[in-house]
Amino acid sequence: MKKIENVKDYVEKIDQAKKLNPKDLSSDQDLTVALMNLISIEEHLVFSGAKTGKTHFYDLVQDIRELRKNLMQKVIPAYEGEVWCISKHLLASAERLMEVGTKQQSLGHKEEAYTLFNQSYELYCLFWGLNMNLIDTQDVKWIEDKTLPASERPTPTAKGETAAEETGAFGKLKSFVRKAVDCCIE
Repeated sequence: MKKIENVKDYVEKIDQAKKLNPKDLSSDQDLTVALMNLISIEEHLVFSGAKTGKTHFYDLVQDIRELRKNLMQKVIPAYEGEVWCISKHLLASAERLMEVGTKQQSLGHKEEAYTLFNQSYELYCLFWGLNMNLIDTQDVKWIEDKTLPASERPTPTAKGETAAEETGAFGKLKSFVRKAVDCCIE
């Protein structure tokens, strides 16, 4: 048996083992997208109940929540402290930023949409970094946001890459996810 040399090799080996069809998204990646949508359904049911005053919307929340919890256990079978809750909120935030990004894009605000899409992907990468133990949560601390204004940001290429090298924690996680947890085989 070949010794695994690094995290990338390990992730690729696990990812390949999970794929039923090598041209499909891995099961865990498909599942995270489903989880994002289930979280949104929970939110929409609560808001629909509040807006309409019809409690049957509220009654559906529990069923959707139980389904989401059971499916989350497939992606996050073991966790420490608040990792479960943090993971849920990372997925929820990533989905919401995608949603707002698509609305901005449809309004013709491409730069704002690109920023939101990038932030969504950063949160998605943070989810994977947290759940693949690539982040030492004891070292996590708040850092100042030094995001460049839109006019100074690198322009993404057709493949979503930028001319500038990724730096910082988000950049490293994005680079890792791009290389090791790639959802598509080209």
